[in-house]
Amino acid sequence: MGKGNRHANRNVLYMVLDFLFCFLAYVLAVLTCDGTFQIWQNDFFKLCLCSILLVMMFNLIKKLYDTTLFFYVDRILSYLSQSFLFSNLMVYLLAYVVGHTHIPFWKYACFMAYEFVMLVLSAFFMRWLIRRTQLFAARCVFVGNKDTYSKMIHFLGRNSMGVKLVGYVSEHAYYPEGDGTDYIGTIDELDKVLHDHAVDQVFFFQDDKHPLNYYEYVVQCLEMGVTARIVEPPYNVEQAKNYVSSIGTYPVVTYHNVVMNVYAKALKRVGDILASTIGIIVSAIPMLIISIAIKLDSPGPVLFRQERVGMNGRRFKMLKFRSMCIDAEEKKKELEDKNQMNNNLMFKIEDDPRITRVGRVIRKYSLDELPQFFNVFIGEMSMVGTRPPTLEEVAQYDITHWRRLSIKPGITGMWQTSGRSKITDFEKVVALDKEYIDNWSVWLDFKLLVKTVIQLLFNRGDAY
Repeated sequence: MGKGNRHANRNVLYMVLDFLFCFLAYVLAVLTCDGTFQIWQNDFFKLCLCSILLVMMFNLIKKLYDTTLFFYVDRILSYLSQSFLFSNLMVYLLAYVVGHTHIPFWKYACFMAYEFVMLVLSAFFMRWLIRRTQLFAARCVFVGNKDTYSKMIHFLGRNSMGVKLVGYVSEHAYYPEGDGTDYIGTIDELDKVLHDHAVDQVFFFQDDKHPLNYYEYVVQCLEMGVTARIVEPPYNVEQAKNYVSSIGTYPVVTYHNVVMNVYAKALKRVGDILASTIGIIVSAIPMLIISIAIKLDSPGPVLFRQERVGMNGRRFKMLKFRSMCIDAEEKKKELEDKNQMNNNLMFKIEDDPRITRVGRVIRKYSLDELPQFFNVFIGEMSMVGTRPPTLEEVAQYDITHWRRLSIKPGITGMWQTSGRSKITDFEKVVALDKEYIDNWSVWLDFKLLVKTVIQLLFNRGDAY
């Protein structure tokens, strides 16, 4: 997209209004506290100006100046409050650093009170007045059908785009009967409609069932100096989130249902590196002792390397201390009829005869999982995530099961901390994994890690 479109959705008028209203808050604070019209008080003015600029910066981040933001009272108040609190906290901390602490806090608090009131007035009253009077509103027509036109009226009434819908144009070339007073013609009459109704913009709604090629009509609008907007139909996929970006000059609508963005993934990765490093250091001596015990107890390697399926189907070698005899995989086929899970998508039985004496001890306290700290450190796993399945299990997945592979598998997770030995329905396991994916947060990871440690220490119900 061109550089001129970078801030196309930003309403500069709202930014100007916020600045003027906040400056008025400064004037009122001076009048209230000093009883004078000498408003140019150097240090106090600098402090208040920093607050105003920071509030506006946070408002930009929160997209409060974006014309496409839906104007819900609770949302706007929440965003304004966050911007106000963060900016003023930063400003007053900065005052201590640069030595402006001689300004009485009660005086700055007076400005803060006026500032918040003015921000609310600017956000609500002035925006309401602009929409009410349709000041600077572009005259628009909508090309589509009556139902989608009604929805557009509702949505446009909830944001600050500043448009006045003149009426709708039928997407069909022949439309013998009008449909109420808002109907103003067919798409074949578009040039006449644009001329007769003094139109500034045209919204073309792309019907997902009967898509039309609007190219010639978009060109027609541009030749007449009228802005054309293509409205893509929303795909109402359950729990899906979306955002709009571009690749070169091609607009791209992205749908996704994994809540972790780039920053969240980076934060989670940093946490994994720190936690796995601490885990490796703390468990170094126990791992050495376990290695010696395994070697003395039964023939075979100390570590068990098994190919598992990671994020979006990536394969990796998961490390565990060997807790079974060396021919455990061959004997597994003989025990498949004793599987406690309700299908073959996971395998678990009580008193597994393949487990060695040392294996029973380290499994009881989940010490066989300790080498997975190395999987986490190199990025194949995470401290908290979904259970890493085997290739055989994944081969039997249907499409609804694959979503549990949309993030990195973890050493622990929702299933492991929910009493895994008691859950034999694989669909419940998948549901727990999806719940984790949909509700991920740093706080949730922390809670699951703490819960894991508690269950390990008290050995509660084989929960880990």
